Amino acid sequence: MYIIGEEEVEAVRRVIASKQLFRYRGGEGGETDKFEREWADLVGVNHALAVSNGTGALICALVGLGVGPGDEVIVPAYTFMASAAAVTAVGAVPILADVDESLTIDPADVARKLTPRTKAIMPVNMLGLPCDMDAIMAIAKKRELLVLEDACQADGGSYRGKRVGSIGQAGAFSFNYFKIITCGEGGAVTTNDLQVYQRALIHHDSGSSFREHAKQLKSPIWVGLNLRANEILSAILRVQLGRLEYILSALRREKKIIMAELAGVGSFTFGPVHDPEGDCATHVGLLFESEAAARAALSGVEEALGAFIPLDTDRHVYTNWEPILEKRAAHHPKLNAYNLAEAPVNYSKDMCANTLDVLGRTVCLATSAARSESELIDAIAMAKKALLRREVAKAG
Repeated sequence: MYIIGEEEVEAVRRVIASKQLFRYRGGEGGETDKFEREWADLVGVNHALAVSNGTGALICALVGLGVGPGDEVIVPAYTFMASAAAVTAVGAVPILADVDESLTIDPADVARKLTPRTKAIMPVNMLGLPCDMDAIMAIAKKRELLVLEDACQADGGSYRGKRVGSIGQAGAFSFNYFKIITCGEGGAVTTNDLQVYQRALIHHDSGSSFREHAKQLKSPIWVGLNLRANEILSAILRVQLGRLEYILSALRREKKIIMAELAGVGSFTFGPVHDPEGDCATHVGLLFESEAAARAALSGVEEALGAFIPLDTDRHVYTNWEPILEKRAAHHPKLNAYNLAEAPVNYSKDMCANTLDVLGRTVCLATSAARSESELIDAIAMAKKALLRREVAKAG
C-alpha cells in the first residue's frame, strides 16, 4: 500500500550520521519533536505524541482519557484484536458491538450496549473507512461519554471535513508495515486536550520524571511504560508524511475507477461509505445477498484485484479473539481486567451475529497507489470478466 524510496534512506542516513538516535538526552527539538508538530498540524489538533506502535497509541490514549478498572469501553466486533486488548491493558473491559454494512461500528448497537459502567466508545476506521461520527458523537454527548477514535487503518482520512483523530477526545494512529504510511512500526496519539496529552506523555515514557518537560506537567508523574518513538523512525515518518496526500489521491482515484467500471456488472451493491470524500479508499467493498454469492464472486476476482472476504481475516474478527473471549487479559489474576470489573461480562461466538453476516457477504477489492494505469485496466478487465461469467452461470 505504501510507497518508500531513497528519500527515506537519506533521512535514516542523516540521523545515523548525527549519532543522536534517542529523542531525549540531546534529541529534543529533533526528528520526533518535528514529526509530532507536523502530524498535529495535519490532523488539526493541538497535540500529537509519537509512540512505538498503534497498540501503544491506543493504550496511552486510554490512559490519557482516564479509563481504568471498573470501566467499560465499547469496541466494534470487526477490528484487529489490539483495539480490545488495549482496553484490557488499562484494566477496563471491552464491550463488543456489531458493525453494519459500512464495516464500521453500528451506532444503534452502541446505544444498545451502553451500561452505567460505560466510560468510552472506540469507533474504528477499518479499511480506512470513516465511521458515522455524527451519530457516535451524539450518543457520547447525551451520555457524557468519551470517544477515542481508532484511526490506525486510516492515516490521513477524514469525516465531513475533519480529519479522523480530531473529532473525539483523542485519536490513535498506526504506522506499521501494513498501513497507509509506515516506518515499519510506529504510532501516534492525537488530542486537543492538554491533560489527555500530558497523561499519555507520562505513560509512554517510564523516564518521564527525568525529562526536561517534567516540571511543566500538571499531573503527578507515575511509573509508565517504554513506548517511545526514536529519531530514526520519526525521520522516516517525516518523509512518509510528505507522500501521504499523493498516496490518498492515488487510492481514491483507483477506487472511483474500479467502482465506475464494475457498476452494474454483478448482483452486488457497493458497500456504503459515511463520507466518500474522506474515505482513505484502500479497498472497494462489494456487498452480496449471501455469503455463498460472495464466495462465488471471490473465486473470480481474487487474483485480479487482491480480493478477500473480511470474515476470513482471522484476527480481525471477534470470534477469533480467544484471549478476550476467554477473559485472559493478563499474566496474573490480580491484573486481569475481568477480575477488576464491577459487573460480570460474558462473551459468546454468536453475540454479534449481524457482524458475521455482513463480513461473510462482503468482498473487498484492494486498491494500490503504486499500480500503473495499464495494470489497473488489466486487473479490472479480468475482474469484470469473472463477474460477468458468474452472472451468466447463475442465469443458466
